Amino acid sequence: MSIFEKFSPYLERMSRAVQIGRSPIGIQFDDILSPTRGVIEGKEVIMIGTNNYLGLTFEESCVTAAKAAIDAHGTGTTGSRVANGNYVGHTKLERSLNKFMGMASTIVFSTGYQTNLAAISALVGPKDQVFIDADSHACIYDATRLSTGTTIRFRHNNAEDLDKRLSRSQNTDGARLVVVEGMYSMFGDLAPLDEMTEVAHRHGAMIYVDEAHSFGSFGPKGRGLSEAMGVLDKIDFYSATFSKSLASIGGFCSSKHPQFELLRVSRPYMFTASPSPSAIASAQAALEKIISEEGLHDNLWARARQLHEGLAQMGFDLAADASPIIAIRRHSEEQAVRDFNTLLDRGVYVNFSGPPATPAGISLLRLSVSAAHTEEEINKVLSVFQTLAQDNKVAMAAS
Repeated sequence: MSIFEKFSPYLERMSRAVQIGRSPIGIQFDDILSPTRGVIEGKEVIMIGTNNYLGLTFEESCVTAAKAAIDAHGTGTTGSRVANGNYVGHTKLERSLNKFMGMASTIVFSTGYQTNLAAISALVGPKDQVFIDADSHACIYDATRLSTGTTIRFRHNNAEDLDKRLSRSQNTDGARLVVVEGMYSMFGDLAPLDEMTEVAHRHGAMIYVDEAHSFGSFGPKGRGLSEAMGVLDKIDFYSATFSKSLASIGGFCSSKHPQFELLRVSRPYMFTASPSPSAIASAQAALEKIISEEGLHDNLWARARQLHEGLAQMGFDLAADASPIIAIRRHSEEQAVRDFNTLLDRGVYVNFSGPPATPAGISLLRLSVSAAHTEEEINKVLSVFQTLAQDNKVAMAAS
């Protein structure tokens, strides 16, 4: 048996996709023109699948800071912070995030994925239990595999089911940790963080919230869904990534518990090269932009509502209420791939999402709105989707 034989089902799926058109996995951009425009196959397209929620990737202060950091400290750190030491940018950003979040401890990691991998796996020991939402991101599932505790899943966004499972597990010698997300990355639906926090703490468990997709875009100050729901001060552990609203790469986890500093012994922190000077500097500049400019996400929400309302009026099957992530359910993977290609041919780039990334094996067209999108760009996207809807009706009638 070949070691690659296990990939046969994946290869078959990719082969079917190519027969329909381009494979949506690994599309190449020939150029990136702005936060909302790119070039694919020599043609300019509107990008509405980037997670660039605040549109800061071309923001002047972020670009200038990244360039200055390279000039001052080079292109990379070439080692972990444990081995090679902390750069001043690392500690400055941790202090800034700590103050912004109102927490006792903040640790910066090399990616958002490694943030959850490090923090959750280190927190959950042999006698401990971790309760995770069934629709959790892959990095949360992988963190539980790296941990030495017991993993218990509860139904997606269901505080009642979490309550039942915590009740059944009270006779344990170890600690219990509940892990949820703020805005879920596939459907764009929101967790009832107020309910989840109350249930967790009532049972003596701690709560860990991954706000990768909601940091910067929710809350009066951009501190996420926890802030918007008024429970930020009750969250035990709060993680987020730099690769969405902070327009860089990296991640952080903050905690109201000073002992969180002990997690610098976690394996993904100790054995991974620390974030590059330019990534840290641009994230710092983006954070300062969020702090100093109130209403930075106002246009994001205006455009999200505009897009969601327009798609709903056309009859598309939308997975959740209006949010910066808008997911459209398709009847099959083949239809999703076909629609992806049609949209790209007409100048609109979206995300194709399918199993195993999606819950229940559903295939989606996934759109993520940016504060940099204009009303005119969203209208253009809607006009393309209107044509797609008409084409699909004709195809269904013919079949």
